[in-house]
Amino acid sequence: MHEKTLAELSQALQNKTLSSVELTQHYLKRIEQLDGSLNSYITVTAESALEQAAAADARIAAGNATALTGIPLAHKDLFCTQGQRTSCGSKMLDNFISPYESTVTQRFLDAGAVSLGKTNLDEFAMGSSTESSFYGPTRNPWDTDRVPGGSSGGSAAAVAGRLCAAATGTDTGGSIRQPAGFTALTGLKPTYGRVSRWGMVAYASSLDQGGPMARTAEDCALMLQVMAGFDAKDSTSVDQPVPDYSASLNDSLKGLRIGLPKEYFAAGLDAATSDAISAAVKQFQALGAEVREISLPNAELAIPAYYVIAPAEASSNLSRFDGVRFGYRCDHPADPTDLYKRSRAEGFGAEVKRRIMVGTYALSAGYYDAYYLKAQKIRRLIKNDFMAAYEQVDVILCPTSPTPAFKIGEKIDDPVSLYLTDIYTITANLAGVPGVALPAGFANGLPLGMQLLGPYFSEARLLNIAHQYQQVTDWHQRAPAGY
Repeated sequence: MHEKTLAELSQALQNKTLSSVELTQHYLKRIEQLDGSLNSYITVTAESALEQAAAADARIAAGNATALTGIPLAHKDLFCTQGQRTSCGSKMLDNFISPYESTVTQRFLDAGAVSLGKTNLDEFAMGSSTESSFYGPTRNPWDTDRVPGGSSGGSAAAVAGRLCAAATGTDTGGSIRQPAGFTALTGLKPTYGRVSRWGMVAYASSLDQGGPMARTAEDCALMLQVMAGFDAKDSTSVDQPVPDYSASLNDSLKGLRIGLPKEYFAAGLDAATSDAISAAVKQFQALGAEVREISLPNAELAIPAYYVIAPAEASSNLSRFDGVRFGYRCDHPADPTDLYKRSRAEGFGAEVKRRIMVGTYALSAGYYDAYYLKAQKIRRLIKNDFMAAYEQVDVILCPTSPTPAFKIGEKIDDPVSLYLTDIYTITANLAGVPGVALPAGFANGLPLGMQLLGPYFSEARLLNIAHQYQQVTDWHQRAPAGY
């Protein structure tokens, strides 16, 4: 059963060739047997999952099911889930039981999907390897000595390891797309505002966006259909109609204009990844697309701009974790100041502290104009580069990361080296445009990823392009040995 895609499982449930309870029990057994080697889940909610599965079977029998009714999913532990722990991968929230449901997870509940549990992540989504989690690193199913990417590494490993049919992730600087590339998945970062952020614990509010992680573009389309839409509770949510993302999956690519940004194919890109994308270009041309070189001249400024803006917003968002209202509290504080200092010092990990310090410094008097304001100006230049590019091409094709998945511990003592793994993904978040990552090949048994970036609200077109590519390739069909 775990070898089937979400779309295939949905059809089997509708045809009643299997039940949601059977399917849920199957995945729970796999989690029990296999997740010890991956550490992809923080919390497994077996009891509630089986209750939801029984309700889904009743809904299917009554004839009022949706495409996702009865499908066992997992949620990144950044989405609040009522009555369940929402830890954000941090000691700070290890004991936090959410009193409410996030909009995204509620929409899946409303659709009849089954939640198997909450997946591991870099602490408060700050990282590119899932090594900064309080619960220990997640391991890549393709090579358990390597990282699955981050921060949505738990979701990536769970889907790649066939421990759920699909999963939610969040993308602030590539945290859906980079792990998708490292684990041979399809992962979509929607346009900023397309998916509600209400109940999704904030890292950097102007950059964060939730999205689906699955094995195919078809599966991502079914997931996004549930996730997307206006939410009055989120002031950044866009009030725009949601198209049928599955309806255009089979549209022709004839005449599609694909741009290759020359800045993304310069020094630093792994040769195997470059060769894989060159082969993908030929596939797209065979499908009728036209390919041309373009330029995103300010792309090289993305990393420094991002690592001012994101930490600045993080320092503000994380100020609420003070040991007073909820979350971790130090033992026997001497006074309120001691309570604040020790609760935060003991509750946050090293990477979160580093970003809080950077962000607070960038926002401080005397440095705001020199750092934060200048970074925002660079952000506008990057957005302008994308807008100019989309006057020449329909989509942009580029790598998701400079190399395949690296080894656990390889970059942990060199934060700057770790930050550079996001060099190809950050620009989309700064500009707010959508992007879909998909597998493009393998090198030495490790997945190689690429991404397609489109204009605002072009998710349906991006999924169509990815789906058409997956009709003529089999990279997405391969499974890691032992899973």
